[in-house]
Amino acid sequence: MAQLWKGRFKKELAKETNDFNSSIKFDSRMFEEDITGSIAHAMMLGASGIIEKSESDKIIGGLSEILDDIKSGKLKIDMDAEDIHTFVEGELTARLGDTGKRLHTARSRNDQVALDIRMLLKKETTEIIAMLKSLVLVLCDKAEENKSAIMPGYTHFQRAQPITFGHHLMAYTAMLLRDIDRLESTFKRMNVLPLGSGALAGTTYPIDRNMVAEKLGFDSVSQNSLDGVSDRDFCLELASALSIVMVHLSRFSEEIIMWCSWEFKFVELDDAFSTGSSIMPQKKNPDIAELVRGKSGRVFGDLTALLTVMKGIPLAYNKDMQEDKEAIFDAVDTVKMCLKAFTPMIETMTVLKDNMRAAAAKGFINATDCADYLVGKGLPFRDAYKATGELVALCIDKGVTLETLSLEEYKKICGLFDEGVYEAINLENCVLKRLSQGGPAPGSVEKQIALAKQKINGE
Repeated sequence: MAQLWKGRFKKELAKETNDFNSSIKFDSRMFEEDITGSIAHAMMLGASGIIEKSESDKIIGGLSEILDDIKSGKLKIDMDAEDIHTFVEGELTARLGDTGKRLHTARSRNDQVALDIRMLLKKETTEIIAMLKSLVLVLCDKAEENKSAIMPGYTHFQRAQPITFGHHLMAYTAMLLRDIDRLESTFKRMNVLPLGSGALAGTTYPIDRNMVAEKLGFDSVSQNSLDGVSDRDFCLELASALSIVMVHLSRFSEEIIMWCSWEFKFVELDDAFSTGSSIMPQKKNPDIAELVRGKSGRVFGDLTALLTVMKGIPLAYNKDMQEDKEAIFDAVDTVKMCLKAFTPMIETMTVLKDNMRAAAAKGFINATDCADYLVGKGLPFRDAYKATGELVALCIDKGVTLETLSLEEYKKICGLFDEGVYEAINLENCVLKRLSQGGPAPGSVEKQIALAKQKINGE
């Protein structure tokens, strides 16, 4: 298939150059966006009187047929073409003759490709947002089921204070809601039409950019033609937002991997979302979580690649920018792949509440509540903190817990203790009393769930 720019050149393009220059192996996925954008452009050319309305109609009809033929499999995309734009225009010209050649009036491949990638990424971003919302709802349901399931909360990976499993899950829900906000914000800046910028300097034709924007569902048009063809901020922003999504999924995966181990045994993954060992029959491996954790590095690499490609490019379009597609497409595909496997893994996960409760009974995670009990008796917090620290040291020496330490021993440390201390340090009571907004009490977790569902439903 001939190159669209061949007129300037006297020699045939070397095969090595063509292979190196070609992008159709990865930009062919934009065929629908390319054709849809060309249809809107043709409509505008006809409506503006730039080409005859009859020719505009023929172009629109030809493009629609090409789209149908590709979707049905009747027409195969030629992987020897330079790019998807060349293939579509060449096929249109083959079908319509000179009329097909009029499609590219008042347009450059520079603004055409900028349009196509925005259209595709708008669609992909919308799909990822929907997948994240599905995961949030799964977490909300799991949190509701486990809003009273006591577990140890950790800092520095040391048992710290009692919380509930529902509260822990809602922490990840909060992260994912921020991810959704970031993606929605990225979508807004992505939703700007670059078509009409030409190669870099606009066009002398009386085009109607706002008409095209309306046809294609864009909120506005780019305000500077140089920026219109060279802007890839939306790719950088999307890759950044997706990298943060993967940070969150990776952190969650790390905890799931630990929780599945015999050392914790807080959860058990469904057989359908686990694998075994080739030589150790007892093994049940959390491979999905491990792969999600590993694939985070892949998405981070895509972001780094995009930043590196864009960092030293002068205005306007440069061939370096062809490298944007493989990186951002890989980031999109990887995140979607991870969410597709991760969400049902969480949904089918069994929570081992008794094991969590048993772990919470160890490690003196009610020590802060013991100190707060003394504060309630009028002791300054720092003095209460010191007394409780001495109690913990005493318990360790005696091999007992705060719950089983005798009241006599309590009083030796501080005379303000009475029988009420045992109620104060009861783990269930420790959690129930934490009613502060965002806290682990079941009532607070219910409010967090309600707020999350309201955000998901746009209420």
